[in-house]
Amino acid sequence: MTDVNHQLVKRFRQDAGDRIAEQRRIDQAGGLRAMTPEDERHYARAVIAQVLEDYVREEISQGRAPLDAQAEEDYAAAVHAALFGVGRLQPLLDNPEVENIDINGCDQVFVGYADGREERSEPVAETDEELIELIQVLGAYSGLSSRPFDAANPQLDLRLPDGSRLSAVMDVTRRPALSIRRARLGKVFLADLVGNGTVTPEMGRFLVAAVRARKNIMIAGSTNAGKTTLLRALANEIPADERLITVERALELGLDQFPELHPNVVAFEERLPNSEGQGYISMAELVRRSLRMNPSRVIVGEVLGDEIVTMLNAMSQGNDGSLSTIHANSSAEVFNRISTYALQANERLPIEASQMLIAGAVNFVVFIHRRNNYATGGRLQRLVTSVREVNGVDGRVLSSEVFAEGADGVPRAHAAISCADELAAFGYQPGWG
Repeated sequence: MTDVNHQLVKRFRQDAGDRIAEQRRIDQAGGLRAMTPEDERHYARAVIAQVLEDYVREEISQGRAPLDAQAEEDYAAAVHAALFGVGRLQPLLDNPEVENIDINGCDQVFVGYADGREERSEPVAETDEELIELIQVLGAYSGLSSRPFDAANPQLDLRLPDGSRLSAVMDVTRRPALSIRRARLGKVFLADLVGNGTVTPEMGRFLVAAVRARKNIMIAGSTNAGKTTLLRALANEIPADERLITVERALELGLDQFPELHPNVVAFEERLPNSEGQGYISMAELVRRSLRMNPSRVIVGEVLGDEIVTMLNAMSQGNDGSLSTIHANSSAEVFNRISTYALQANERLPIEASQMLIAGAVNFVVFIHRRNNYATGGRLQRLVTSVREVNGVDGRVLSSEVFAEGADGVPRAHAAISCADELAAFGYQPGWG
């Protein structure tokens, strides 16, 4: 691997970018159809090769040693990553063992690995200004609409092309800060989660039956507990002939990326306001809009605010089988968390009203926990430790924990399930291995 000169990469990127932009202008002036993103990537590879060839000729004419074949290949990859990927972040994202990347300024880079290691890494930019430029480029080309990142919009959340989640801030911190949480499992099934120990075999059969019986399920857990991965796995148990609508702040579920599993999917993404404060489309509005588009099920990627009331209304008005995630520290805490969001929503629902709404909408709460497993040398483990069934309301939501951890830390069936007959129709029998 060549020791790449990043100033040289920056120069090559600028040159290649100018040539690609000029070709776009020529195509437009000639009335030609614009290149697709895939066509542009292929064209860019040819342009980068030409840029490097010109550089080699220049070096030879100046009496300096040209790049060797390996160096040219490494520089071509770096320039392509700078144009279409995430620049000097790309090698980290290409490493399948990297799970999280935290950046506190261009030269303070901390990497978390799947085995629990935390290490400091090389700088990802020469200056904080260059880091901000990189984030701005990502904001302009990721997601369904451009997402600004500047003094007027100092926060940014988006999904990278590989499915990773990026969150960035500036001006509210001393230096620009960036966190990337990897989506290492794209096409994931409950069988995969049973195989890696996240879900026990019996609980896996229960969850499959609950999804196919069209039960409304909330997935709860702390940050980076694995809620989205579990949601994907549950969604992949939905029959292929159903029409799914997903609603997210930033696209990350990616169910529409697997037409062989879900051929009929519409993915909604919240739209942020422009610099004049116009054009904002909230999560709550998108949930309302989704109900007019003939969904079999509505999947809300993550509930963080006033969309909760709209979502619960949707669940209780015939859109059975809906799924969502929420931040909480236990399955029992979810009901109070939902009530807090509902109290802050435009509807200002009092607690009693929101608890009644929950009881009429949610069937099960699934809690996933992230912890260090010291029996395996401190390796991080994600484990579904609790499943709670909503049984009714009496001022507060009444619920029973149908799966709970035993004394040995293994979750097992803990209480009778009131809808056991419905689940039995889809293959679940309590107490099977």
